[in-house]
Amino acid sequence: MTPFVRRVGAALGLSGSLALAPVAAQPAGAAAEAGSAYPTQPVSLIVPFSPGGDADVAARALVLGTQRALGQPLLPINRAGASGAIGSLAVKQARPDGYTLLLARVGSQVVLPALQPTLAYKWNDFTLLGLLELNPVVCVTRAESPLRTLKDLTDALKARPGKLNYSTSGAGTILNFGPQLLFDQLKLGKDAAVQIAYKGGGEAAMAVIAGDVDFSCGNLTSVIGNIKGGRLRALVTTTPERLKDLPEVPTARESGYPQLEAIVGWSALYGPPGMPRALVDRWTALLAGAAADPQWQAATEKAGSIPRVLGPAETEAFIAAQFAVYERLGRQLQIEIK
Repeated sequence: MTPFVRRVGAALGLSGSLALAPVAAQPAGAAAEAGSAYPTQPVSLIVPFSPGGDADVAARALVLGTQRALGQPLLPINRAGASGAIGSLAVKQARPDGYTLLLARVGSQVVLPALQPTLAYKWNDFTLLGLLELNPVVCVTRAESPLRTLKDLTDALKARPGKLNYSTSGAGTILNFGPQLLFDQLKLGKDAAVQIAYKGGGEAAMAVIAGDVDFSCGNLTSVIGNIKGGRLRALVTTTPERLKDLPEVPTARESGYPQLEAIVGWSALYGPPGMPRALVDRWTALLAGAAADPQWQAATEKAGSIPRVLGPAETEAFIAAQFAVYERLGRQLQIEIK
């Protein structure tokens, strides 16, 4: 288990084993051509969201990083709908022969299973092949705001509970869970500030700039331009290390709130349940090669993400810790997706 995964588990108060739920057994004969012969035909990579988003960008970066070593085309296929559930379910139901894989995201693979009891899959109903990247979450205020640091924000929340407001893209989204986890750590309750919901991360950021809300915690990609343009001030990033693009912005751990590291976007590579060990090992090697590939690293960083390739066991530990956070927050906030 890597230091990164151990830190995540420790920050969330989980045991060293992270209490992993059992995953499906991997039948030895599920694919006759498992191993060095695989693949002999193109591999479909299901992207469960629309073209142009973070998931789509991550999928196309993965193509760059694995195409040469794979030996066959890796074909991204967008199957959007139901917050990622349609594409995810298609992969769960696919044959475990390695020819249908999933570009997994935190929303579709952790948040939905944690908050939607009727969902047709659980967080561990897949073969977890590897984590790919982290998508930074940054808390921001308007450049002219008197809230210049995270301490300024937490002091204001404590002094005036329920008086500040923050922008989100709706209940049960990363933009909602980030502030809520902060309120939880401050022991102020879910109404420490008023949530104002917008259609997406871009609108949520513009609400801060316009002065309609006091702060927001969203994906780096939705705020980086206005931070560099001087219209937004970054207070904290939830990533384990400082961001290359914002080296002056402290991390949550540096700011005294390591638990906030749980609120981070990510991409991972999943397969259908029951993929044979030989295919898992093949993709473990392919992802390790991508991690060392300058072209994949550059494409990932250009998209505003942090390359963070983990093996299958470490990925499972990381995802289990993520699920525990969102399940607990969902219960506390009484959020249930119908």
